Amino acid sequence: MTKTTTLAFLLLAGASFSATGCHSGDMQTKTPARPLVGGVERLDPALDQLVAPDARPEVLSQGYKWSEGPVWTHGALLFSDVPNNVIWRWHETEGTREFLRPSGYTGSVPRGGEPGSNGLAVDAAGRLYMCQHGDRRIARLAPDGKSFETVADRYENKRFNSPNDLVVRPDGDVYFTDPIYGLVLHEKDPAREIPWSGVYRARADGHVELLDRTLTFPNGLAFSPDGKTLYVAVSDPARAIWMAYDVDDKGGVKGGRVFFDATAFVKAGKKGLPDGMKIDVAGNIFATGPGGVFVFSPEGTHLGTIVTGEPTANCAFGDDGSTLYMTANDKLTRIRLKTRGAVGQ
Repeated sequence: MTKTTTLAFLLLAGASFSATGCHSGDMQTKTPARPLVGGVERLDPALDQLVAPDARPEVLSQGYKWSEGPVWTHGALLFSDVPNNVIWRWHETEGTREFLRPSGYTGSVPRGGEPGSNGLAVDAAGRLYMCQHGDRRIARLAPDGKSFETVADRYENKRFNSPNDLVVRPDGDVYFTDPIYGLVLHEKDPAREIPWSGVYRARADGHVELLDRTLTFPNGLAFSPDGKTLYVAVSDPARAIWMAYDVDDKGGVKGGRVFFDATAFVKAGKKGLPDGMKIDVAGNIFATGPGGVFVFSPEGTHLGTIVTGEPTANCAFGDDGSTLYMTANDKLTRIRLKTRGAVGQ
């Protein structure tokens, strides 16, 4: 890399939270002091049009086992704590409270691993969809707010591994990835029925279509604003990449190609792997990866990285669309932007 890297960090020494700001299950009565963490790594001057040079991530709550799948809905942020099998709700004035438990595993036999919900999404009607690791399906929250409706749980009559992330298109089709992270023994789990980790499309009519079975660990995914490109993260430490596919008029994909290769960042010891992502109105990609949240131009130029200091799983635009919420290991964080998320992001 030939461009000069500027890394600005601001750490507030001694900053701490009240424990009620995390998972007591009760609403907070007052907002705790919020420490700033990490910084912004600037690789290209174009980043300044998206993230202010003095912007910093702030920690909103913490103490989770593995925070994931944020989605903004009804004026608040929902996000998963995958190992704890719960979805949390964060609100600016109400703080964090339990929203749904169980979130991804409804079985009666206790199990280990990561059984809870992972990726979350909301459709045009405001209904909540979730990738359920333990129940191995794409589900939708029923109108009663407690039970689930199965959207897809099988391909050719074989159970999925553990759906990880998803996008609900305006026509009701759900695109999702299905790696093995939610299986207790991963690749060696005896309950595994599909021998690959796939990228799928569950059509609104119930038909499930396999889009790609060649990726080692497909993870987060997102569409360009015009819907003509599908991006898929591959969380493989040996080949940490993002893929791009052309989307045809019928919703199928073709022309898979490497959009960006971050393997060198993994080998350099940066925390995290390609995971969740969202896209702004101009087609810039905000993608969690080794070191924080990578910011790419639509052409694949790495403009810089929002550094959280933690392995960062996923992100979502919230508020008026100009705030990026990030689930970073045991924390929920956010950073203010100078751009806004595309519709559906």
